Amino acid sequence: MQAKTDTRNDYRHFHIITTRWMDNDTYGHVNNVIYYSWFDTAVNQFLIANGALDIERSPVIGLVIETQCNYFAPVAFPDRITIGIRVAKLGNSSVRYEVGVFREDEDKVVAHGHFIHVYVSRNERRPAAIPDVLRTLLQSIHV
Repeated sequence: MQAKTDTRNDYRHFHIITTRWMDNDTYGHVNNVIYYSWFDTAVNQFLIANGALDIERSPVIGLVIETQCNYFAPVAFPDRITIGIRVAKLGNSSVRYEVGVFREDEDKVVAHGHFIHVYVSRNERRPAAIPDVLRTLLQSIHV
């Protein structure tokens, strides 16, 4: 599912972020590059908080190989936003996360994106199976 009609009910995990003054660009809204930072923050916070990723020692790490975002309405400082995440596809060594951006307490997305992690061994950087603890966690937000 991917559209500006997505609502909070379409997502399985949420992370709140407060916009910063520096996030606004000269056009008076949050610059597009900031959205990608939010995506990364929300997903990695979910993985770390649930014990599925140790950013310094996990033998398997996720590398972003694809990302996209569609924008439907502007966000600007000092908006508070909520990032919703879900897993749309879970493979042997890859996962497609879909991300919705919600402004303040609004129910419909103001932006929707996705990114794909391919999991690789930390040292060799070769594709690796998603570890069981991570797979179980990802299944909990799979739609």
